[in-house]
Amino acid sequence: MADTDTLSTTPLDALHRELGARMVPFAGYAMPVQYPAGIIAEHLHCRAQAALFDVSHMGQAKLSGPGGATALERLVPGDILGLKPFRQRYTLLTGVDGGILDDLMVANFADHLFLIVNAGRKHDDYAHLAAHLPADVHLEVLDRALLALQGPQAATVLGRLCPAAAALPFMAVAALSIGGIGCLVSRSGYTGEDGFEISVPADRAEAFARRLLAEPEVAPAGLGARDSLRLEAGLCLHGNDIDAGTNPVEAGLAWVIGKRRKMGWDFLGGDAIRQALDGGPARRRVGLAPEGRAPARAGTPILDPGGAEVGAITSGGFSPSLNAPIAMGYVRADLAADDTALSLLVRGRPLPARIVPMPFVPHHYAR
Repeated sequence: MADTDTLSTTPLDALHRELGARMVPFAGYAMPVQYPAGIIAEHLHCRAQAALFDVSHMGQAKLSGPGGATALERLVPGDILGLKPFRQRYTLLTGVDGGILDDLMVANFADHLFLIVNAGRKHDDYAHLAAHLPADVHLEVLDRALLALQGPQAATVLGRLCPAAAALPFMAVAALSIGGIGCLVSRSGYTGEDGFEISVPADRAEAFARRLLAEPEVAPAGLGARDSLRLEAGLCLHGNDIDAGTNPVEAGLAWVIGKRRKMGWDFLGGDAIRQALDGGPARRRVGLAPEGRAPARAGTPILDPGGAEVGAITSGGFSPSLNAPIAMGYVRADLAADDTALSLLVRGRPLPARIVPMPFVPHHYAR
């Protein structure tokens, strides 16, 4: 692993170290994987109260120009033209063969689109977007911090500082002043809980984070808890559960394809995705509940009752909320029904498991 001193840092780097975070390399950045309380405590605190995550390594960009939505629709299956002002949508950047180059959030701020892309893909995404944009559409990469306040008390906390933020419905966005700081706020997140993602000027990020952490319900949380939370919520991690070799249909993400977009399939990779939807994929992403206490990690082979390999785990670990191991992965389509008995080859030994519905823990988004 690279020395964290040689990595890029977020505007909250000094605060993480002051709080005793264990820093690790992630997507070219030194990032906090956990704080002294530990991953399980951080995870459970997010489920019970509110956790503050630094996700400033993610890419933030502004797409402006009269044809911005039209241009973006050539590259994603989502309905961007139909995205109402001050609303946000999850979508995918797809390749020529229908693979998922990245997943991203797109928000309509009326006079421009605001994009949030994955840290490990952001430079490739920017190049991909720029190569396909017409001359009248401009992509501006933003140098801002991004914080995620997540948990059932997140709205209570943010409401003390900015009632308008707490009043946002799920997947709404707004440009708001919070404590005198100009923020771009969305009611969304990556934990399955209610919460907010807040884009903040880099030079005001530490002060803003300290203000949130001063609230009694809020505790810092690192990448470890973020990963276990999103796994419980059944959410994909790009590079693990989805990648350029994954068709959205086999990933269970066909719901991102806008109804209008299915009329023309006029986006990059549209023909390949339509074929997978019409004919059915050869494999499907499923949730798995292993028996016992041993977690099955990414790369673990999945075996059918006869011992033949029929897939692999893409994300797996121990669920603090359920006090049991959980996993997701891909299996042959004819074995993807709920309650199908399979086994996982963990440390050379087959471990019984069953396919179960996702999410493993119910979502608690504000509706």
